[in-house]
Amino acid sequence: MKIIITTADVRCDHDGNVQNNPSQHWVDVSGHAILVDNDPEGRAIARCPNIGATMKPCTKTLRVFEGYSTWIRIDGRAIVMDTLDGLTDGTVPGTVHYRVRHPGQSYVEVDQP
Repeated sequence: MKIIITTADVRCDHDGNVQNNPSQHWVDVSGHAILVDNDPEGRAIARCPNIGATMKPCTKTLRVFEGYSTWIRIDGRAIVMDTLDGLTDGTVPGTVHYRVRHPGQSYVEVDQP
């Protein structure tokens, strides 16, 4: 599993772009901060095309279900891995996920025990 950094491509199921915003800036990969526990949550989603009379586009990420390391931490907070999976606030509620398309880097990996 790859570590996620600020340049990661994270998208909703409709292809909207999640805006990464790291909360820590002292550990990085190639000059880009590593995302940690709860960095992916509550983030804006731009350009979600799920628009219609009875449809709400994804505008914000909700809680993470999967993707936090169980053993690697930065300042006590779990790092985020490319297995990231969580829900958005888009239509149909409770069914639209956001996931990693590309982790932003291709050489730093972790193994879970």
